Amino acid sequence: MGYKILAINPGSTSTKISVSDDDKFILVEDIVHTQEELKHFKKISDQFDYRKEVILAELKKRGIPLQFDAIVGRGGLAKPVESGVYKVTDEMVAAQLTAFHQHACDLGCAIANEIGKELNCPNCFIADPGVVDEMYPEAHISGTPLIQRVCIWHALNQKAIARRFAKDMGKKYEDLNLIICHLGGGISIAAHEKGKAVDANNALNGEGPFSPERTGSLPVADLIHLCYTGKFTEQELITYISNKAGLTAHLGTNNCIEIEKRIEEGDKHAELILNAMAFHVAKSIAAEGAVLCGKIDAVIFTGGIARSNYLMDIFKKRLSYLAPIYIYPGQDEMLALTENALAVLKGEREAKDY
Repeated sequence: MGYKILAINPGSTSTKISVSDDDKFILVEDIVHTQEELKHFKKISDQFDYRKEVILAELKKRGIPLQFDAIVGRGGLAKPVESGVYKVTDEMVAAQLTAFHQHACDLGCAIANEIGKELNCPNCFIADPGVVDEMYPEAHISGTPLIQRVCIWHALNQKAIARRFAKDMGKKYEDLNLIICHLGGGISIAAHEKGKAVDANNALNGEGPFSPERTGSLPVADLIHLCYTGKFTEQELITYISNKAGLTAHLGTNNCIEIEKRIEEGDKHAELILNAMAFHVAKSIAAEGAVLCGKIDAVIFTGGIARSNYLMDIFKKRLSYLAPIYIYPGQDEMLALTENALAVLKGEREAKDY
């Protein structure tokens, strides 16, 4: 028998859980939370007890013994850290639950920590949270000392895909230069140089290309004018740029399959908007080529939208000159979390202090 690992991945409207024997899954479940269930909670941190009990109830319903060698949660957005696996501490939990950038992922370590205490599990971890920061010092500098560039990106999936690609190529991640683009509700693009992401965008709230749900970068003066129109409160505008913009604002949906169907039926506006998103994504990827001084082993696409042949054809046309293009569709975050915890249990990687 191998190591038993429980992985916990809280998202905006669901909580994914998995139980594995080493890296072989016994259970993978996406527990959906309806708006009716969530509307009673004023803050994301208020959902802690509800989500924890839902997880335990699902495990009991599935007949899963509550004995685990490790529990690993999705990391939150509290503070920048280097890449790696981290031991969950009370300090980490407090920081995540009061983080400036509030997201459901902030609950990952707290739930893992509490369940770990209740079950006497000795190993509770997070791995490669979305605020992993390995950027060059100059990458942090913006055009004003009042604002510093920060990266909030799909570090967990990008790092896992980078290692998987390197293994597929018979090489080490630390020996490769890669540009990886995660295509999901948000779009993150990072330049990976010899095992470190030396540049990445803030894919949550306002940098890079627009996405199915986010504005991406905007003309600054126009954004300032929008702030003073009286149409939005501060929080409403923050929510808009990170959740209600992009394809959603232009076309009324964030579903690329639906948009492509509309294009097939002759919708020229849908075609223009989706092509525009692809245009700006490709432009941002090409810019990372300058970060790597043109020394690029591969451009890799991942995330759910990487399944779109329509978009992949556009990217191949615009970017094949840059480097060979590889596609790893989907975002197997549960496997990524499990693999990171397993590496620590097997002594292949050392858990870091937060």
